[in-house]
Amino acid sequence: METSQIVRYLRERFPRAILGENLQAFDPWVQVEPAQLREVCFYLRDEPALRFQMLHLITAVDYLEKPPGGGQGGSEGHFEVFYHLSSLEHGHRLVLKVRLPRWKHNQPGQLPELPTLSDIWRTAEWHEREVYDLSGVCFIGHPDLRRILCPEDWQGHPLRKDYPMSHQYQGIPGR
Repeated sequence: METSQIVRYLRERFPRAILGENLQAFDPWVQVEPAQLREVCFYLRDEPALRFQMLHLITAVDYLEKPPGGGQGGSEGHFEVFYHLSSLEHGHRLVLKVRLPRWKHNQPGQLPELPTLSDIWRTAEWHEREVYDLSGVCFIGHPDLRRILCPEDWQGHPLRKDYPMSHQYQGIPGR
């Protein structure tokens, strides 16, 4: 099935949830309203014509400021979280994109939140932990949301653009 047909399915079923798309991108994507992410994902997995059984990757990009050349949105910073999906049965692929503010309720230090997808695709358990650990996005309802790459006592989230780089960790000098 062509990506444009998949988007048509989504727009018909979720007219308010689909906020944008780029079908010409190397990995075509659809932007989803965060509040409807779980409902859209259940549909993508369970609809017989779509059957997105595999979640390959979840990643996040921190846009501390407006991207060069205008890019997405206004001048405020934001995160974009990407979910890479595939249907083994039908052989099609799709990327979902969710846009979040850098801080929950625009309160610095309050991490942005998304609902977990770990009950939809088990692989989300690991991917959500990685995004939480490195980028500081909380996944509400995750069964074991804790650091996966950094030590438990690590302060902050190193892929955030405003992360203050430390010159040492527990007395060990860095570069």
